[in-house]
Amino acid sequence: GRPVTEKDYVVVGATAQQMLDLGYTQVGRDFPVFLHPQTKQEYALARTRRGQGPDGSLDADPSVSLEEDLARRDLTINAMAMTQDGELIDPFGGEADLQHRLLRHVSSAFSEDPVRVLRLARFMARYAELGFTVAEETLALMREMAGGGQLDGLVPERVWQELVRVLEEDDPRPFFECLRQAGALARLLPEIDALYGVPQPSRWHPEIDCGVHTLMALKVACELSDSTEVRFAVLTHDLGKARTPEWILPSHHGHESRGERLVKSLCRRLKAPARYRELATVCALYHGFTHRLYELRAKTVVKLLSGLDAFRRPERLEQFLLVCEADYRGRQGFHQRPYPQAADLRALYQAAKAARLPSQENQAEGWLRGEAIRRARVRQVSDVMDRFKLRSESTGEAVEDPETGHIGADGGAEGT
Repeated sequence: GRPVTEKDYVVVGATAQQMLDLGYTQVGRDFPVFLHPQTKQEYALARTRRGQGPDGSLDADPSVSLEEDLARRDLTINAMAMTQDGELIDPFGGEADLQHRLLRHVSSAFSEDPVRVLRLARFMARYAELGFTVAEETLALMREMAGGGQLDGLVPERVWQELVRVLEEDDPRPFFECLRQAGALARLLPEIDALYGVPQPSRWHPEIDCGVHTLMALKVACELSDSTEVRFAVLTHDLGKARTPEWILPSHHGHESRGERLVKSLCRRLKAPARYRELATVCALYHGFTHRLYELRAKTVVKLLSGLDAFRRPERLEQFLLVCEADYRGRQGFHQRPYPQAADLRALYQAAKAARLPSQENQAEGWLRGEAIRRARVRQVSDVMDRFKLRSESTGEAVEDPETGHIGADGGAEGT
């Protein structure tokens, strides 16, 4: 039931010059892949690797057979071909594995390219809902690759590329679960792996485990937004909890600032684009403020909005609110609960944005003018927050505290 987006052809018994003489365009100087002169579909010369290990050379000699070419593929379900007459060529049992929903490597050559570990995990994210699993022998090979350090040399850009691609999936969770099962998550994304086994108070996190919560929140984020920036920020919002001193567990006082540093470090290592780094950083640092919105003072709310750069970049506020809602609802039993803080912080932003300076202060310049604007915003926000309190008193509503951290009157995080 999946749509076909492309067809790839393999050409047996031909040379590069023959392809060029037929009008095909070669892709890359040394790469035997050609574009059809009319359809622009890809036609690759059959090729195999001569020599052992990653140092072997690719050979696209006309003598290379189709079976030799298919033996280079990563998974059996990707090592099938079909003739123009519809005959299936399946030397490695790919059809049977497809019927059994099994992801199995073709040969030990799988280990020659560590990116294949990421690709297999990404296939799990795409097809787990259809019942696909990873073959035990393939998992064993992945564990061997991870334990042997073969993943350590992956180019950061390739890891980032695969991470963004999996964040585009409807449910990326099986990707991380597969990597963790193979021992690869600790090698590639140790900041995420370190969250597993770290406890949280069961009152606010019935799922308890920080790693479990992170993936639950990521699933909610995928329901709320298609933005990979939002999804990445949710994935990394609680990194600081993995560094919480054991003696204060299951509380996580100060995890926000610890998380900010870890997010920056992770983004530097993977060479993440600035827009991902900036959103993830402010979300790690400030998400607890929104959860405790009704306990904040007006000046702290203005400080929060300024820290988000919301007055210059209102779209950043909207992304931030999606992250906060995903964090709140990504807990066992919380999925359907309302999150009024999002709408109320949006209302406070609109009030602060509408603040105007009194005429006597309108002539101020520099720091004095900035301070006058800040005070005007605080006054506007304070009026709206007073209305929130009246609303709560008149309806008898009690807003739950969804975090273990407490935002004090001065805007700092005080652990409970």
